[in-house]
Amino acid sequence: MREGALIGPIIIAIGLVSAAVSFAVVGAVLERADPAAELRLGRAEERIAVAEAEIARQGAALREARADLARLRDEMSLMAGRAPVAAPGFGGDAPALPSHDDDPPETEELTEVMQLARARFNKGITQPNNRVMLELLGNPRASYSQDCQPVTDPRLRALLETRRIGPITVTMIRPALDSLERILDRLAETDPDIHAKLGTAGALCARNIRGSTTAISNHSWGTAVDLTLEGVLDAFADGGTQFGLLILAEYFNDEGWFWGATYSREDSMHFEVGAETLRRWLDEGQLGG
Repeated sequence: MREGALIGPIIIAIGLVSAAVSFAVVGAVLERADPAAELRLGRAEERIAVAEAEIARQGAALREARADLARLRDEMSLMAGRAPVAAPGFGGDAPALPSHDDDPPETEELTEVMQLARARFNKGITQPNNRVMLELLGNPRASYSQDCQPVTDPRLRALLETRRIGPITVTMIRPALDSLERILDRLAETDPDIHAKLGTAGALCARNIRGSTTAISNHSWGTAVDLTLEGVLDAFADGGTQFGLLILAEYFNDEGWFWGATYSREDSMHFEVGAETLRRWLDEGQLGG
């Protein structure tokens, strides 16, 4: 609205310049016959200078308005991923949402349930299906159930390592652990409250995905981790997401990890290495021979 309001004054200013130039030309023609022509010409030049100054001022105001609009769009994009919803069984207005630039959220806010803006996450990151995982890392074992079982494939076993990273200890393949370490180091610097309250519900677990007898969970390859905040699991497939996990997802996406919140059955505590990242690690020789 502010940008549109500036168009009228700019058109008027341009009109003033055109009129002043025309007057100056006429004045120059009349100068030989009219002794006052020089005076009128001087005044026309003054009006031109005033009009040019007005155009410059309006141009600066327009640029400022465009900058304000860009900032508003950025803020709206940020808020779109963090719009609060009332928790089940509670009424009243949703609590005010802190800006990402504010101090780290207080402890009790980390597990507050928020509404998920799916389109904001996992941009350019592909969830690796079983075909991709089998192609890149082989089959972790010969058979699966709903329970965790040991990895038996020698190549994959050689890549596995158990490591303490920040507040959690997990078993994953080494390049995934290195990547997770970068994520949590960055988290400790910029969101220390979330880092301090972080926990895990598990990483390596060779099994089928929940409710399936044929689809293998990506936990089986040691490329996925389930995270908790303050020891609280995010509810599975309820469409809501803990506030702290929304922030965590930005860090994981930056490292090329896929966030399970955008599955058809939302799984917000689940983070797994994206297909593009796995292929890059393979090209770099990080996934063994």
